[in-house]
Amino acid sequence: MEGLTFRIATEQDLDQIVAMLADDVLGSKRERYEKPLPNSYIEAFVAISADPNNELVVACIDDKVVGVQQITFTPYITHQGAWRATIEGVRTASSVRGKGVGTALISWAIQRAKSRGCHLIQLTTDKQRPDTLRFYERLGFQATHEGLKKKL
Repeated sequence: MEGLTFRIATEQDLDQIVAMLADDVLGSKRERYEKPLPNSYIEAFVAISADPNNELVVACIDDKVVGVQQITFTPYITHQGAWRATIEGVRTASSVRGKGVGTALISWAIQRAKSRGCHLIQLTTDKQRPDTLRFYERLGFQATHEGLKKKL
């Protein structure tokens, strides 16, 4: 997509980020986009920013944030102590969906993981998002494991 750039998110981006997270069927049920933003978002941003193994990355066109993803880099004892990257919280602004921003975000994350020496990149998607699952499969991701979660 023409003019698309990537950078580490700043606290000033939080409003646009939370708006994107809340702007879909599932996100509207679990996010709280209100002004001022709930303090929990600011606290999470501060923790992510302080952690050298976490990056909150935004995709921008001019000064407008049109995509977001969090990448976490984790060392593992398995695979001979290799590192892996996990992509979470991928969203694109509704105004640019279907225009290549999501593909560009994931491609950027893959290159970033390679530059950090990761041997594997992984992600999850909600089973209620079959179109998203097909999107990730088109980008070369495979459902090789069964993931489990438990709310606390």
